[in-house]
Amino acid sequence: MSESTLTSPATVSSFEVRPSSSPRTVTERAAVLADLRFGTAFTDHMARAVWTVDEGWHDRRVEAYGPLQMDPAAAVLHYAQEVFEGLKAYAHPDGSVWSFRPEANAARFARSAERLALPVLPEQDFLDSLRTLVHTDVEWVPTTPGSSLYLRPFMFASEAFLGVRAANRVDYLVIASPVGPYFAKGLKPVAIWVSRDYKRAAPGGTGAAKCGGNYAASLRPQAEAAAKGFDQILFTDASDTYVEELGGMNVVVVGKDGVASTPRLSGSILEGVTRSSILTLLTERGLEVRERDIPVAELIDGVRSGEVAEVFACGTAAVVSPIGRLAGEGFDLEVGGGEAGPVTEWVHRTLTDIQYGRAEDSHGWLTRLV
Repeated sequence: MSESTLTSPATVSSFEVRPSSSPRTVTERAAVLADLRFGTAFTDHMARAVWTVDEGWHDRRVEAYGPLQMDPAAAVLHYAQEVFEGLKAYAHPDGSVWSFRPEANAARFARSAERLALPVLPEQDFLDSLRTLVHTDVEWVPTTPGSSLYLRPFMFASEAFLGVRAANRVDYLVIASPVGPYFAKGLKPVAIWVSRDYKRAAPGGTGAAKCGGNYAASLRPQAEAAAKGFDQILFTDASDTYVEELGGMNVVVVGKDGVASTPRLSGSILEGVTRSSILTLLTERGLEVRERDIPVAELIDGVRSGEVAEVFACGTAAVVSPIGRLAGEGFDLEVGGGEAGPVTEWVHRTLTDIQYGRAEDSHGWLTRLV
């Protein structure tokens, strides 16, 4: 892979580094990296910046990871004015560290902020915060196969007041967590319950924004599905007619005719970076890709008749999750023999090969962090 086709790391950052006075020892860090789990251990530092209505964005720094001091009247605790992102940093064989399409995450972060009446963080600040944090904590980037450093940028209303208006002070942070492969023993098909009693979003709502309220609303239906023995839930639209997305992942349906369909971005579906990348790869492979409204009845009938060959979910954490079982009130169906199909496996392999530097990045999707 030619580095000249990729973005080089920034030599100057707007984020000042204030090193932690008590970082973990080499032994402590090694113990964490030897037992990787998702989102349970964090690196020594975090990136941070502050926005106020008078000063705009300022006080950009990377500092010791630690608890936040927050006033009980902080607006986010009462009115849920916050947004977040999720992306990963990947160690490549030559020791460099790269991220996958962080500019797309920065753009979605800005759209989410606008919808929640939060200030837009400039793309350069978003990228600088990632680069500076990963460079500072580069020893935390795991190198075992399939592992990565998960990055969580987020911002929230920190002004202390009670009142329904946009906050005049906002904090932006990035924390990082070393994580292992989502499927340690290969792609494992998941069982999905189609939720008809609960709705994730509606036209004009916040469905297209990556904000905590959307995920909080999915917790009860997900718990009910888990009690039935299912891994996740599939939401339908507000009219209970069309397929939308899982609690935290987009959906792709592959017909035996080679057509790949995914719910169109109607304003109530999160515009997934992984989704967008997969649609590009499928098109280049020669599949016909359709972004359209997919009736729930059509999906059920297609799985039952065999016209639907594969269904998979996609997102940053898992990249691709094959759906081997689809069930709901009045139906319980096996999808594609209950195994990951050839298109699903190809998508997972192709995308991860690009992310980990095992294949050429012909799209310019990788950005070097270190």
